[in-house]
Amino acid sequence: MTITEERQNLYFDLIDKLLSCPNGQEPEVLETHPELLDAGFIKTILQVAAVFAHQGNDEGAKFLIHIARELSKQLGLYPEIPEVPAKE
Repeated sequence: MTITEERQNLYFDLIDKLLSCPNGQEPEVLETHPELLDAGFIKTILQVAAVFAHQGNDEGAKFLIHIARELSKQLGLYPEIPEVPAKE
């Protein structure tokens, strides 16, 4: 799937909103743009997270990866991996 430049910019705008919203408001921000919640958005989040990690912004990278993982689960794009009990 090719992402248009316009759609890419919409993804970036939504990522900016996620990064600047008050903690815990992320679901509300995402719910306001259901048309953007797709595999392309998740891919864009992970690209931005990689840039953040490269720039030393580990907190931002971890936050975005968490959002991408949760969204992937909600959209059915992320296989559920059962918790493996720790060996004692």
